[in-house]
Amino acid sequence: IVQYTSLSFKLIQIIMTAAGEMRQYQVVGRKAGTDENPNPEAYRMVIFAPNPVAAKSKFWYFMRQFRKMKKTTGEILDCVELVEKNSRTVKNYGIWLRYDSRSGTHNMYREYRDLKLTGAVSQLYNEMAGRHRCRPRSIQIIRTATLGAGELKRPNGAQFAQKAVKFPLPHRVDSAKRGAKALSDRTFSTVRPTTFLG
Repeated sequence: IVQYTSLSFKLIQIIMTAAGEMRQYQVVGRKAGTDENPNPEAYRMVIFAPNPVAAKSKFWYFMRQFRKMKKTTGEILDCVELVEKNSRTVKNYGIWLRYDSRSGTHNMYREYRDLKLTGAVSQLYNEMAGRHRCRPRSIQIIRTATLGAGELKRPNGAQFAQKAVKFPLPHRVDSAKRGAKALSDRTFSTVRPTTFLG
């Protein structure tokens, strides 16, 4: 948060960061009621943000683009966090997004494996920052979907979505647990340990 203070005015600018895991919020808002239109139409948006304050800010950012509404002429009716029903099994997620790079605006599709959709979105923000130097404020998530094994397009996720998937363990180190033989019986040894067990 950058804060500018003087005697005559006070300006607070909130910069959105993606520290930690992103959360999923449902924000409902509308234009403030007037005498001509006491009950205006409400709009609902599902937004990924680190906290409810950033989610409401993003809501007004998009509403300014889509409708003739802004924070001073509207009101937030509801802001609730959406929680995944089953977060005990690994799922494949597809995410459609657009982002602003140094040269222009680009559309992109990415796939992730995670327990929760918010975990997949957190992976997305971290990967976009690492691979494309993309700031969190430059990313707009268009659509998300849970994918089956046959719907995967990227080879990284498809290699794990098989029935007979195996994880080889070529190098194993025996530790000195109770009832188990340690890697070496002696504290000091002149021979390097053999960890390859075929």
